[in-house]
Amino acid sequence: MRDVELADSGRRVVVIAVERGEEAVAAVNEVARRRGIRAAEVTAVGGFQDAEVGYFDREAREYVPIPVSEQVEVLSLVGDIAEVDGEPALHVHAVLGRRDGSTVGGHLRRGEVWPTLEVVVTEVAAALAKRVDPETGVALLTGTART
Repeated sequence: MRDVELADSGRRVVVIAVERGEEAVAAVNEVARRRGIRAAEVTAVGGFQDAEVGYFDREAREYVPIPVSEQVEVLSLVGDIAEVDGEPALHVHAVLGRRDGSTVGGHLRRGEVWPTLEVVVTEVAAALAKRVDPETGVALLTGTART
């Protein structure tokens, strides 16, 4: 993976090129930790040769895995990075395009990149925190900045 930090109107922007064979979620989390990014918006395009998205089952309070065991294009990947238990954590949803033009989407759990994934991380605040909501079991933004 390669990454570069830019400045845009006083905000940090990090562009990450996740390379063939790398796992996307781990790669973005690694860059966020290394660069001290605690709150950001994330977008990306590229491709996966194998992936797993998830659908949140509200009764079970867990993500139901949806395996995607084929080459797909990352048509849209959007979400955020926020602090969970003191560490930056990526939370993104993906729409993946199949060869026949159909799509599959959900919460990105993992994605093995092929040939590349171009990720733009734009810092939005010094730090935002998430905590697990006892009612839903989901890590949600607390609404308060942490410094």
